[in-house]
Amino acid sequence: MTKHNVFFGEAQKMNKIADNSVDLIVTSPPYPMIEMWDEILFKQNNAIKEAFDKAQFEASFELMHQELDKVWQESFRVLKKGGLACINIGDATRTLNKNFRLFSNHARIIEGFINTGFQNLPNIIWRKQTNAPNKFMGSGMLPPGAYVTLEHEFILIFRKGEKRAFKTNNEKENRQNSSYFWEERNLWFSDLWNIKGTTQKIKNKKSRDRSAAYPFEIPYRLINMFSAQNDVVLDPFLGTGITTLAAIASKRNSIGYDIDKKFKDLIFSNITNQEPFINDYITNRLKNHVDFVSERKKIKGNDAFKYKNNHYNFEVITRQELEIKIPFVKKITTTNTEITADYHDAIGLTPEQKNQ
Repeated sequence: MTKHNVFFGEAQKMNKIADNSVDLIVTSPPYPMIEMWDEILFKQNNAIKEAFDKAQFEASFELMHQELDKVWQESFRVLKKGGLACINIGDATRTLNKNFRLFSNHARIIEGFINTGFQNLPNIIWRKQTNAPNKFMGSGMLPPGAYVTLEHEFILIFRKGEKRAFKTNNEKENRQNSSYFWEERNLWFSDLWNIKGTTQKIKNKKSRDRSAAYPFEIPYRLINMFSAQNDVVLDPFLGTGITTLAAIASKRNSIGYDIDKKFKDLIFSNITNQEPFINDYITNRLKNHVDFVSERKKIKGNDAFKYKNNHYNFEVITRQELEIKIPFVKKITTTNTEITADYHDAIGLTPEQKNQ
């Protein structure tokens, strides 16, 4: 069983979380100097709006990030030694006083994390390309008035202290069960991800009309890349609850904070009755591996694999994949303050056999 708590309050003061109790942070904060986030950031500090109204845009930008710095300091407090933080952030382009320019959010966040004591690891570029004919910015074909199209965001990766150590037998078993497939490693650990983005609008009158929701694939990958089963995952800017859903799908515990209490119904509705979605996702993950095995044998012959997974009826490339065990979600239960998830295994069956 995994447990998932949702708290409402400022992420600058996550008082309900103990020191050194979180294994991984996955989040997407409000993006400073993106217009849709102005209101919520102005509320954090009156000086932010005062500077903006005086056209002191650099000062306003800096004050916004100083509020985020407080969250990164709290993140450092709650993370265990060796814990990682993955921050999805986009730079901002904006025309202010008829002057178009870019505000480099990712660079300022890296600075804030390093000043807090984190180590920056290699980052990921998430390419959210669009084929819309009006995607280009500026005056078309007239130099130098056109601007480079901004079609990517960043996933910044930081670690608290030295590399995590797995000491107990239980920790080692959880880590081995949480291994990913060789072909997934090659895809996930590339520094360029091509994943289609999601809509930023929420049609819910009870909550704010905007969200930095990322697609499920983003937190799911990150959680499986940088944590082990039964770990604790934190999202200080929970929003629509996608990180919680990804943690449930990955058999991790989770904690979510959001400043907007009106998001509660939306978060819980996005998680309730999602067992079919999660289990279909896991089934496809296993099926993709079975297909990979089949295709590789066609190219390299039946001797292409030296190892067979100890739990499933399929072959794998490396010894580190022998103990992979991906549980299916049996039941998601919600109460007023907590969500729990129960799991079951489909050991020894291929995805095709499981569905028969």
